[in-house]
Amino acid sequence: MIRKAFVMSLYPGTAAEYERRHAPIARDLADTLDAHGVRNYSIFLQAATGQLFAYAEIESEERWNTIAETPACRHWWNYMRDLMPVERDGRPCAVDLREVFHLPDPSP
Repeated sequence: MIRKAFVMSLYPGTAAEYERRHAPIARDLADTLDAHGVRNYSIFLQAATGQLFAYAEIESEERWNTIAETPACRHWWNYMRDLMPVERDGRPCAVDLREVFHLPDPSP
């Protein structure tokens, strides 16, 4: 399993709406993530700055990248675009983070 982390950001004043739209996340998007090998996905908010920290465990970068081509993902991006900066293709502006430390689970 690959541990993946990245940061995104929200426009000022949109954090409550961002949370509301994730409670719960759209079923078709959750199913798409699962079908593409995404596990244990969390997004955290730093409220003072509007920065989002995302963490996911993925089976492969290739499968992760193909999520962008799915109708569920494209719909979700369109749904969220008024809350956060996006790229020309509609994907949220995101910066990948490089892991510099990991404490493995001690249980076998």
